[in-house]
Amino acid sequence: MVPKIPSSFRTLEREHQFRHPSRNGSDVPILEELVAPHIESFNALFEDAGGRGLLDLATENIEPRVVFDGKGRTGETSGQAGWGNKMEIKIQSVFVARPMASERQHLPTTDTRLYPAEARERLTTYRGKMVIKLAFRINDGAEEIEAKECGLLPIMVRSNRCNLKNLSAADLVAHKEEAEEFGGYFIVNGNERLIRYLILPRRNHVISLIRNSFTNRGPSYTPYAVNIRCVRPDQSGVTNSLHYLSNGSAMLRFSWRKQEYLIPSCSASDKEIFEGVMMGDYENTFLSDRVELLLRSFKTFRLHTGEQCLDYLGDKFRVVAGMPEDWNNLRMGSWLLTKVILVHLDYPRDKYRLLLFMLRKLLSLVSGECCADNPDSPQHQEILLPGSLYGMIIKERMEEIVTQIRQQIALDVRRENPAVDFLDSHAKNQFRYWAKMSNFLATGNLVSPTGLDLQQASGFTIIAEKLNWYRYISHFRCVHRGAFFTELKTTTVRKLLPEAWGFICPVHTPDGSPCGLLNHLSRTCRIITEPLAVSHIPKLLFSLGMTRAAAPTIDGRKNLCIQLDGCVIGWASPKSCKQLATTLRIYKTEGTNNVPLDLEIGFVPVSRGGQYPGLYLFSTLYSECRDDSIGSFEQEIEPGVSTHVEHSPTAFLSILANLTPFSDFNQMGKQTMGTPSTALQHRTDNKLYRLQTGQTPIVRPELHNTYGMDCFPNGTNAVVAVISYTGYDMEDAMILNKSSHERGFGYGTIYKSHIVSLKDVRGTSKSSKATLHFGIGPDIPDDHTARESIDPDGYPLIGTRLSAKAPIAAYMDDTTGRTRFVRYKGEEQAYIDNVRILGNDVGDSEAQKIHITLRITRSPVIGDKFSSRHGQKGVCSQKWPSVDMPFSESGIQPDVIINPHAFPSRMTIGMFVESMAGKAGAMHGLAQDATPFNLVAAGYNYYGNEPMYSGITGQEFAADIYLGVVYYQRLRHMVDDKFQVRTTGPVDPVTRQPVKLIAHGTSYLLQDRLMNCSDYSTAWVCRTCGSLITLGFDDVSLGEQILGRTPTGEYCRVCRADAEEEDARARRSLGDAENDVTPRSRLRIALPPQNVFGKATKGGDMDVVAIPYVFRYLCAELASMGISIALEVST
Repeated sequence: MVPKIPSSFRTLEREHQFRHPSRNGSDVPILEELVAPHIESFNALFEDAGGRGLLDLATENIEPRVVFDGKGRTGETSGQAGWGNKMEIKIQSVFVARPMASERQHLPTTDTRLYPAEARERLTTYRGKMVIKLAFRINDGAEEIEAKECGLLPIMVRSNRCNLKNLSAADLVAHKEEAEEFGGYFIVNGNERLIRYLILPRRNHVISLIRNSFTNRGPSYTPYAVNIRCVRPDQSGVTNSLHYLSNGSAMLRFSWRKQEYLIPSCSASDKEIFEGVMMGDYENTFLSDRVELLLRSFKTFRLHTGEQCLDYLGDKFRVVAGMPEDWNNLRMGSWLLTKVILVHLDYPRDKYRLLLFMLRKLLSLVSGECCADNPDSPQHQEILLPGSLYGMIIKERMEEIVTQIRQQIALDVRRENPAVDFLDSHAKNQFRYWAKMSNFLATGNLVSPTGLDLQQASGFTIIAEKLNWYRYISHFRCVHRGAFFTELKTTTVRKLLPEAWGFICPVHTPDGSPCGLLNHLSRTCRIITEPLAVSHIPKLLFSLGMTRAAAPTIDGRKNLCIQLDGCVIGWASPKSCKQLATTLRIYKTEGTNNVPLDLEIGFVPVSRGGQYPGLYLFSTLYSECRDDSIGSFEQEIEPGVSTHVEHSPTAFLSILANLTPFSDFNQMGKQTMGTPSTALQHRTDNKLYRLQTGQTPIVRPELHNTYGMDCFPNGTNAVVAVISYTGYDMEDAMILNKSSHERGFGYGTIYKSHIVSLKDVRGTSKSSKATLHFGIGPDIPDDHTARESIDPDGYPLIGTRLSAKAPIAAYMDDTTGRTRFVRYKGEEQAYIDNVRILGNDVGDSEAQKIHITLRITRSPVIGDKFSSRHGQKGVCSQKWPSVDMPFSESGIQPDVIINPHAFPSRMTIGMFVESMAGKAGAMHGLAQDATPFNLVAAGYNYYGNEPMYSGITGQEFAADIYLGVVYYQRLRHMVDDKFQVRTTGPVDPVTRQPVKLIAHGTSYLLQDRLMNCSDYSTAWVCRTCGSLITLGFDDVSLGEQILGRTPTGEYCRVCRADAEEEDARARRSLGDAENDVTPRSRLRIALPPQNVFGKATKGGDMDVVAIPYVFRYLCAELASMGISIALEVST
């Protein structure tokens, strides 16, 4: 009985879906979930669950700027004499509109909305108008509001500020997009740019560190410190560090505008601090001694009250803070604590409790009671999402705007202008800096006066390449450790830790320098983007037995700290903490007591030398989460105790790793020439690859249908024989059936963009009036060959075949009255596929730019690369005639022949299984899942082998040949794009060799390629001593026989020194040893022809030789280390 076949190809259903996209949402809704964190983080800038966006919170956090027209004394209140009138400036609100056409543009329709396709095709930026409402007040008068335009802000595609929001698949196609378009990127200058995920330290969580670099901060600093990254509600953050000093005290460190400051950590009464740190553990002499030293060291500042401490801080930071001059030191100090010290907490008492916790954890680290935390573990990490970074940059820019306006008005006041108008041209100029946002997206470089509390200033954005669909979707799931870590010499940050199970894919990371730093999220991992309601959690825990944090006496030896989002909310015994954690997990799973399902519960039990114990609860955004809402802090591996197991054996793999059949080894899908888009006619990418003969794979994993991969085929089902047949299949090469090639196997197309801009032509006038115009002038005769491929308007005709130096555009010069041609610079044949005429945003001037899409056909040639989905890549070494190919008993000839030696070393067993399953699926006409196949029912050998016959002799092979159907992919690495050896192009400035060079063969070829065409140079060498680096030169001729040099003045410095030494010996032998050395100008004796070694002449025997320049560089490097190289120079 034939078993039930698992699935069908759904051919008719897919065809109907492609021809008639859904009008009720997306046909593949899971793709929208894939990119949801990108879009939701951007949407949060303008509105969240509470109705207020991050930009609204950011404007509230920006302090008003104040200007006085008098000259008071710093620290005096504004009401006192001397300050004069007071102007207060602040940002009240921010509004960002959807992309719209310019108001000056005259359109034949009333719909002025702009869509991403237009920005993509016109090579512009998809952006909307940004308006800031400024509020200013004179003294205590009424507040006046002025709305100012700040330019155009780039908008994320399919966000709540995009015109594609909530459109169905059919509507997306109508607006020149793909039916599967999910957004999540920006369009800048026609390119799709993506802000990728970045790993940051977990917010509002104290991490203990041991780093030797901490000792470089001062003479008393030790390697011990605790660190906490505090994040405000608007997602901007400040990092506070507490350092342990060798004298027993501690120093708090923070950064302000890229400058680090250190202040002593004391802000309460001595008794209160002592009891708060000791917490009843008075027998711990190590702890009591350190607290006593801490308090004694603070006495040197002679500050005895909290107000004195605030006054001291305000006085020290008044200049760098830039706050109003009428603030006294006490107010400045309070503002400093609010602005930079534990900014995630609102109340001073909460900050005090957390500082005590940080100090206790630091002292426990120093005493060895706990170990240092691993900052490279996902347990102590979170994800920085695009919207948060975007909002942080906008907030900083808004602060710069109000600061610059204040400085401009203050400058006018100091100049004593007769009237200072707040809305004059000087102030208005401060709003025209929003091009920085486009520059940030276009380059990925962050130009920031504060650094935004990040460890890098570049590498934030990448191009969302549409090489193929696999590569495209992987961009939205990649997460980078940070550009700072790419230059570290240690490999610790690259290691895959056990805590990453289920969150980071263990196999999907690139080779080379980004290995381990650029990772991809697992398929089931999601990022929390919705705020959680946890205000009732402290009260709930109190009802379950927790002791409140405000309790008068708490024994730190018997109780553990309980924190919620970095705030100390109470204490409980270790047994009670474990019970509380279990109860909360039950509550959130059952949905009782309003405990959010995404609440992260991390219980660290008491241990000897392990992590610092406590119960840590997290409800903040942008942490990694799994199904059933397991956070990266709350994993357990205890048999009989753990409550969760993986429900799918491949859930810990990324999406692309799951798409590899049987999840076996590394697939080459991201380098494949596939189907990048279903809207190719509207794409303007610099380079696109397209496979003409794409097919759906017979063997596919379950997720292949889930993610709609059949809409973007990536390869072709090929009959593959594993046999050494021709001798051309060695070294991973493959043989291609010539008839299969002629039927279209692996045929591909490359689409290239060529832009012709008349404004960029050399010598073009910079005036507003154009002097160059597209078109063919009267100076070109009617029978000119260029008129066959270019129309009278100067644009190329679609479908024209181009060869090298063929004209592709023509323009007229008003100055000379002559027609010039723009010519095709490529060497291979191309076709004009599309021409776009690009005007300006308003449409009121003559077009000065065109965009030409060139179509280049690429059929497989010898040297092109192919691969299966299991990493079995090989180069096409020969197209074998079909009549000479082997054939099976049923008359099947293979499309591809590979060598059997490709399997043993790589152990790609999945390719064997796919071959068998593909054969069964091809015979039954049904798709095959990952495990079930049915070879025997189709009449084939169970093991996949079968007899085959030689196509040359017709005789049967002595052994059965492994023959089956494998999904083969053509890679983008084609021999037409490579250059192995060259004589022109970039060279290394040190070695003068080409940057990339591959050469092999005979010795003559090596000399020709590696020296003559590479870094050929000539150098002077001494035949006597064999040195290359001892060349000397005399520019005044004193006679060859005296100095021993060539007629042109070259000599060997080593040989001359030996000759001078021999000369001194000769004069001593004549009785002149007592006298001074005779000057060279008065020397008349004949020098001996050879020195004491009997081999060097007076100045050496210099000659010119041809050597590679890198060898001269090597000789100089070795000489600097005291190593001499002597060459044997033949005659």
